[in-house]
Amino acid sequence: MRAIRGATTVAENTIEAMREAVTELLEELEHRNQIQPEDMISVTFSVTRDLDAIFPAAIARTRPGWDNVAMLDVQQMHVEGSLQRCIRFLIHAYLPTSAPIHHIYLRHASSLRPDWSLPQSLHKSQAAIESKV
Repeated sequence: MRAIRGATTVAENTIEAMREAVTELLEELEHRNQIQPEDMISVTFSVTRDLDAIFPAAIARTRPGWDNVAMLDVQQMHVEGSLQRCIRFLIHAYLPTSAPIHHIYLRHASSLRPDWSLPQSLHKSQAAIESKV
């Protein structure tokens, strides 16, 4: 069993903005890690307290195969001055120990883990930075 982390941000608290960001995040996750929903044990999504337009898990469940993945939405602990309008995930999945793990940090969330983040101009076309995990 392996764990994959990721995060992104949205410009505004709307269903459309959250759907776009979560979709982009999950597409990068699947592409970079060659992971399928049937490999996943569970997904925990957290959102900052300024996001309440829709549950990220509700967006994920509309993706092919994701309706059978155990998912949970929680509110991220608020820390004054922390990144706003942020959506995070923690995924537990069955992946070979030899497979590299690519943690996905997009948009302003790239500041959370610059060592794991993709340059914005490259994240659609080049390989992600591998973690030490």
